[in-house]
Amino acid sequence: MPALDDTSRLLQDAAQFSRSWLFDSALPLWWARGADHQGGGFHEQLGLDGQAIGTPFRLRVQARQIFVYARAGALGWNGPWQDAVAHGLEFMLARYARPDGFFRSTPVVSDDAVDLYDQAFVLFALAHAHTARPGDGRLLDVALALMRQIDGRLRVADGPGGYRATLASATGMHANPHMHLLEALFAWMECGVSAPFRQQAAQICDLALSRMIDPAHGGLGEHFGEGWSRPAAAEQCFEPGHQFEWAYLLIKAGKLLDLPAQPEALALERFAHAHGIDAQRGVAIFSVDVSGRTLDARARLWAQTERLRTYSLLLTENIGHPRRAAEELQASMGTLRRFLDVPVTGLWREWMGLSGEFDATPCPASSLYHLMTGMGELVATTPTPPSPPSPPSPVLREKILT
Repeated sequence: MPALDDTSRLLQDAAQFSRSWLFDSALPLWWARGADHQGGGFHEQLGLDGQAIGTPFRLRVQARQIFVYARAGALGWNGPWQDAVAHGLEFMLARYARPDGFFRSTPVVSDDAVDLYDQAFVLFALAHAHTARPGDGRLLDVALALMRQIDGRLRVADGPGGYRATLASATGMHANPHMHLLEALFAWMECGVSAPFRQQAAQICDLALSRMIDPAHGGLGEHFGEGWSRPAAAEQCFEPGHQFEWAYLLIKAGKLLDLPAQPEALALERFAHAHGIDAQRGVAIFSVDVSGRTLDARARLWAQTERLRTYSLLLTENIGHPRRAAEELQASMGTLRRFLDVPVTGLWREWMGLSGEFDATPCPASSLYHLMTGMGELVATTPTPPSPPSPPSPVLREKILT
């Protein structure tokens, strides 16, 4: 087991890098370039040159960016996070809200599609905005109205329960939107609002423990049949990044719900560690099958941040095997820094190929949410003295707005 001083230094170094990258580079850049200051909302992407690509479109991008800047304020960033939160909220509530309390997935009024994944992120954003703007009482009202619609129109009435992925869904159940809904429900509980969010959170955790996790190996699959039946082995898919995410949430359930789910959380971590880490490249890969055999060996940024977040929690809470948690945190931080090694600090590479090469694709705004959850966990749990801001990059020296 690492010495206490070594573990403390590891956490301090990782937290200091995370704070500097977020506060000095990413947050200023994505507010200056990633927000549409004329039309409202947040752009879909930034190119690797820092230029905006695509007008604000997907609901999940707006919701995630609201979270990012609300969380930045909570972590102590002294940039214009209030302006960013207000900017995102105004656009999201005006352009995406449906009269019935749901939110459409795009700002196209004629496209009234409702996706549980998107509704979860709206709830998540509203919770963090509520924490950041305690005087804005409408946010809780909007969240409660949305939760009533989710329960009333997406909940499966019979069998073990759960929610349909969309209003149009006829068959099949999906774990991922439930995971993000659980995250949103926890966010409301953490800002002091229990009813009705606690009850739904407990029900999702029960589904995860009783239906989603495969007791044969401890992994949690992506897709299920009616009644949460398991598909044939050849059709099952397990994403290592999601094993880490679920592990993190189930550990949090111990505190928020008094739910003894730590053994299942550690089993998820073991499954991801055993089958989801490519030793040669040092990355969490995209997907494996029920036996742990690789299905897609590419590596995406978000899985690396979820690996980092989970091992940060395990290490700071002294859960599981501290030595492996320390080693994995160090490894995952080193891997993440490779993804962040780009000419314009505050951007990243989104995909790593099979030989360790990176795709030169634009940076999706939606991934800043994952970077904030992963790196923000370190900043929140390992306070470091604030350092003077770094000199602005050449991209930020030029006049951003006209």
